[in-house]
Amino acid sequence: MVNTIIIMFQIFLAFVGVYQFSISLFGIVRKRKEVKHAPQKSFAVLVAAHNEAQVVGALVENLKKLDYPKELYDIFVICDNCTDNTAEIVRSYGVQACERKNPHLRGKGHAIEWMLKELWAMPRQYDAIVMFDADNLVGNDFLIHMNNDLCEGHKVIQGYLDTKNPTDSWVTASYAITYWYCNRLWQLSRRNLNMANYLGGTGMCFDTALIKEMGWGATSLVEDLEFSMRCVKRGIHPVLNYDAKVYDEKPLSFKASSRQRLRWMQGHFTVARSYFFPLLWASIKERSFVKFDAALYSISVYNTFIGFLVTALLWMDNIIPAENAFSSIYYYLPYWVAGVAILATVLMFPLVMMLEGIRSWKMYAHLISMVFFQLSWLPITCYAFFTQNNKQWSHTQHTRVLRLEEVQSKQV
Repeated sequence: MVNTIIIMFQIFLAFVGVYQFSISLFGIVRKRKEVKHAPQKSFAVLVAAHNEAQVVGALVENLKKLDYPKELYDIFVICDNCTDNTAEIVRSYGVQACERKNPHLRGKGHAIEWMLKELWAMPRQYDAIVMFDADNLVGNDFLIHMNNDLCEGHKVIQGYLDTKNPTDSWVTASYAITYWYCNRLWQLSRRNLNMANYLGGTGMCFDTALIKEMGWGATSLVEDLEFSMRCVKRGIHPVLNYDAKVYDEKPLSFKASSRQRLRWMQGHFTVARSYFFPLLWASIKERSFVKFDAALYSISVYNTFIGFLVTALLWMDNIIPAENAFSSIYYYLPYWVAGVAILATVLMFPLVMMLEGIRSWKMYAHLISMVFFQLSWLPITCYAFFTQNNKQWSHTQHTRVLRLEEVQSKQV
């Protein structure tokens, strides 16, 4: 019976792999068809900050220079349980610093929910809400692209997430390559197929009327994924805007990276428990491929966890000097099938880098170290499974100041 279960898990994981690979092929060709509109939508730009005195000034300075009519957007920095001078720095730029003190409800999700209530009580109301993290930098035309999509009737929009510091360490390089891959072969492929995209935690835009109707309600450790699932469940499809660039700072060390990714995986388990079965049932009942895709994505963390356990079990079974107790489906496949699968997986990452115009040979060299980075997801996810009830939000420290001109000049 145990062997049968293991084989069933392997077949399911193989199905998921083939499914995701097939979807990714639709991101190779980029369709350029954005319809341009004159600036007309007003924006409340929210910046989530917790002890970000080191980096928040660069973002505020960046946001004040956006290529969009200044009378159509206001900046609000959420100084969430700050113990440094983040608020003073924000006010020195003539921007509103909204200070929140609640040590019992920590984390960006709670801070956003509080800020939205404050926003609804203000005299001026806005057509849309845009959200960033304090360590971000933003393309000058970001609001122009958000305006275009809102005028086209989209309600939830995700910008292109890039890395602000890809060359700082092998860890940040691994993040950068992963983000390029996800933007191109995960997000863009779904946009090209008119499927739902998934929010990435920053560079997000929401129609105000929709937020007021739905409420925020996303207070888990992965508020972006949680809100994505809520949208898809209601039949609202978030969309990617590939030209709206957001540059996110990534942790320099493997230890800091592991702590950040552990938090993501713990939150992902929570979302999977809440949304997989409702979305799967809705996809069957409504014959909705989009909801099926969202249900499958919601349990991707379980796929990683189960894949890690099954792989470890099969390896141990092979090492023990006795007749194998468990079967691997790969024993029954021709060698060329496994070879093609491995080759396709390996080639996808350099292909994406070429499609994204990456020319630095050093970044291509980091493809080797990225193998370790990707494999490290397995023990992190396994540990997250056993600690998923930990709801404590952990803050990522930022110590380096970069400005938009520096980031863009390095890309060129």
